[in-house]
Amino acid sequence: QVQLVESGGGFVQPGGSLTLSCAVSGIVFRLYRFAWYRQFPGRERERVAHISQDGTTTYADSVKGRFTISRDNAKNTVYLQMTNLKLEDTAVYYCYAGHYGRDPYWGQGTQVTVSS
Repeated sequence: QVQLVESGGGFVQPGGSLTLSCAVSGIVFRLYRFAWYRQFPGRERERVAHISQDGTTTYADSVKGRFTISRDNAKNTVYLQMTNLKLEDTAVYYCYAGHYGRDPYWGQGTQVTVSS
């Protein structure tokens, strides 16, 4: 059974930081690429950051320089370090696992609320 379990969401003031974690089980972790998506109410999910099997990363323009995605193949965990958080970063954040030719997997989501 494949599981992606996000944690680390919560409430933070503008300018603050949070680190999200995604613990993965049930797949061969090193073979997958991973991403973090977020979803605002009433809108489709948008990709925030992506990391390939070899560690290459890409980011949405809105988070470049503020967010960092990383992976630990030994711990089967993906991270999203978020700094200088803004009000507009408030969303539900989802972990994604993808592999060529296979259906993707999603976590259940974790709420991040940025508010003063």
